[in-house]
Amino acid sequence: NKKFIENNGFYRMRNTPQKVSLSLDLFFRGLSTREVQSHLQAFYPHNSDHSTILRWIRKYSLQIAKFTDKLKINTGSYIEVDEMEYHRRKSHKAKLGIDKNWLVNAIDVKTRFLLCSNYAKNRNQRELKAVFRKVKKKTDNIKIITTDGLTQYPRIVKSEFGYYNFQRGLIKHKVVNASRGEGFNIWVERLHNSIRQRTQNFRGFHGSVNSAYSLMKGMEIFYNFVRKHEALKGKTPSDVATNIKFESPNRWLELIKMSNQ
Repeated sequence: NKKFIENNGFYRMRNTPQKVSLSLDLFFRGLSTREVQSHLQAFYPHNSDHSTILRWIRKYSLQIAKFTDKLKINTGSYIEVDEMEYHRRKSHKAKLGIDKNWLVNAIDVKTRFLLCSNYAKNRNQRELKAVFRKVKKKTDNIKIITTDGLTQYPRIVKSEFGYYNFQRGLIKHKVVNASRGEGFNIWVERLHNSIRQRTQNFRGFHGSVNSAYSLMKGMEIFYNFVRKHEALKGKTPSDVATNIKFESPNRWLELIKMSNQ
């Protein structure tokens, strides 16, 4: 004579899984939280506040990321790594000024899979090492690593992938310095343009490094598993680089359930 509720990733949520996953999809496709709120008001009998929608985005972005960060990726042999600068407001009050943060990305050129995206307060050695350490755990096929001319990269790359591998020529580190007219890391720069276009109306990432980190993890998930890539002929990077098979167009919902198993 007891009733039980299945914990399918939406335990104790007062809204349907379809409504929550719809909010995530609309937000990462370009709508603000207030615009998502207006959309829900038009199609659902009970509306949700924009602050509630933001909490959904933070919660499920981090929950899915715990699952996707452990996946083994079938990549090519060539990756590009670069960082982009962000000026995040220290608070929702603009008068308190801004804080200069960094987003470091590592992308596989063959599958366009974003192997690691790390949002941090500083561009120091520890944060850069964390990116290469995660890349190394996800794939075993890296032969060429391309970075810009940041002086920290050569030492970090060799220490994480092994000095022996570089001495034997098993792994190569290419440095492209744009200031010397050597060109750009085109694939990771195109990724940065896509991220810039979406995050330009994030309102300073809501004044919190933790909030900014969770939003950028959501962007990483959207780019890898939801957004179709033109260079991949209408497939997502995850379709090419992972063994995950989706059964429905609502990939957010399936990812949430996968991350809860």
